[in-house]
Amino acid sequence: MKRTFIIVTLLALLGSCAVQKPSGQVSNKDVERIIRTLSADNMQGRGISTPGIEKAAAFIADEFKKIGLQSLNGTKDFRQAFTITQIKPATTEVIIDGNQVDDQNVLIITDRTGINWNTDPGVEIQHIEAGQSFFNRYREIIRSEKQVLVFVDEQFASGFNHIRESVMNGHLTNEVKKGAAVFLLGVHQAKSFRVNFTNKTERIALANIAGMLPGKSREKELVIFSAHYDHLGIIEPVQGDSIANGADDDASGVTAVISLAKYYKKLNNNERTLIFVAFTAEELGGIGSEYFSSQLNPDDVIAMFNIEMIGKESKFGKNSAFITGYDKSDFGQILQKNLAGTDFKFYPDPYPEQNLFYRSDNATLAALGVPAHTISTDQIDKDKLYHTVDDELETLDIKNITATIEAIGLSARSIVAGTDTPRRIPKLK
Repeated sequence: MKRTFIIVTLLALLGSCAVQKPSGQVSNKDVERIIRTLSADNMQGRGISTPGIEKAAAFIADEFKKIGLQSLNGTKDFRQAFTITQIKPATTEVIIDGNQVDDQNVLIITDRTGINWNTDPGVEIQHIEAGQSFFNRYREIIRSEKQVLVFVDEQFASGFNHIRESVMNGHLTNEVKKGAAVFLLGVHQAKSFRVNFTNKTERIALANIAGMLPGKSREKELVIFSAHYDHLGIIEPVQGDSIANGADDDASGVTAVISLAKYYKKLNNNERTLIFVAFTAEELGGIGSEYFSSQLNPDDVIAMFNIEMIGKESKFGKNSAFITGYDKSDFGQILQKNLAGTDFKFYPDPYPEQNLFYRSDNATLAALGVPAHTISTDQIDKDKLYHTVDDELETLDIKNITATIEAIGLSARSIVAGTDTPRRIPKLK
């Protein structure tokens, strides 16, 4: 009898020490409902300044209200509203040594209404050569705010096209900069050049949708769960379909944010303040997250879980996801520690050449030193549905999404509870 009592007691102790496993609080049915709503055709691809994105914003705000979140600024609609200037290319002509460069190989970054260069000696010539980091060189050149003509090696076609696609959709800014940079893909030198370019500008209204659960004992310490709710809107039609539904990019991430808000509201044990935010204008350069970041003190932010494209199985198989910037802090190690005893595993970003760490909404806060990382499962090197009209609900693995959301919720628990604080990331100069 005494021996039986000891065994039962030991089993009870082991049970109390065992790592909590995903509890099934996130349902496949609810995950599918949210993604289906956000990626429906009537959302018009959630393009900026469309009735569709307004519907998406209203839906997310209504979900936050039903969950019982508080707004950040006392508003009833959870909108973090702001206005900004949209700048969009209007006309482009680039002539190198008497030959016109194909527009597809031209990327022009400037906030000015126009530029008119004719072998101008004031224009600096630079190169992004094979073997260099395209994104690092790109950032260096843009930040210099000089007048620069840049010859880009063909090996950087993927990164070049990614940025060009975003720029052609227009970019948003609060501060008109004087610099101008003309990037030419596959051009290596020029004896003469001529650049004629104009921009179209207009003022537009935008809004992030944000709610919070105040911390019980560490209210000033913030943990952020985020995703972007905008997408490309209406694009070039393919077989009669012109709506870029953005089911994976990033209705799946927004679904995770809403689901995690429900998850933590039910647990009701967050010692730190939790902020749940759906960003606008990620596709136009992360403008929504940039504005959001400017409204808080980055030193107050303990960690940021940015969630981007979790709709399909990762290259590591089921029950897995990757974390961008894994080596920049111990964020990933903390998350994996909290998943001990489960089948789920977080891996370092397997696509370092894509520079994903500075390509999503975590980038602004990461640059300010916050352990701000993006969690994803997308096989971006071979995802043929990315930024196409075929990124629809039917292509997603709902069970995979649910498993990833539950893993994020479980892995974050020590950060939410205040018992773990990830190491800060070195600030970008």
